[in-house]
Amino acid sequence: MKLMIASDLHGSEYYTRLLLDAYKRSGAERLVLLGDLLYHGPRNDLPKGYEPKAVIELLNSVSKEIICVRGNCDTEVDQMVLDFPIMADYAVLFLDGRAYYITHGHKYGTDDMQYVKPGDAIIQGHTHVPMYEEREGVLCINPGSVSIPKNGSAHQCMIYEDGKFDTLILE
Repeated sequence: MKLMIASDLHGSEYYTRLLLDAYKRSGAERLVLLGDLLYHGPRNDLPKGYEPKAVIELLNSVSKEIICVRGNCDTEVDQMVLDFPIMADYAVLFLDGRAYYITHGHKYGTDDMQYVKPGDAIIQGHTHVPMYEEREGVLCINPGSVSIPKNGSAHQCMIYEDGKFDTLILE
């Protein structure tokens, strides 16, 4: 199965369009979103093209293809306007013989791995900093941020296919 994994859109129509264009070109079967979809948050500047209502329309246009978890900036009000579930704190995907814990990272994540066993993986967002490393036998992955990258990283996401992760730079 081919997946696109992205995090931290923060209401940017501009970067959400780039993401969805890349998603369509990629041939991925699902778009996995790691939260923080519509609101920019009190610690972040407004991202380029900040238009949450437009992001709602863009994401709803592919709602049946989205797997999503809740970020710290996502609320019940956001769920009322989105046509796919966003309120789960985590999800678990079983791919290629491995359990992948999908989470935003503010509640569950690589800072507290007591719920994962060696050989499992955690895929999280939240920090806006890409990561791909092994800790205590657990594969720890962060695709970075679509709209507000930090620590000099690019506007990016990841593609998963056949047990392999590749970074995809959006701009």
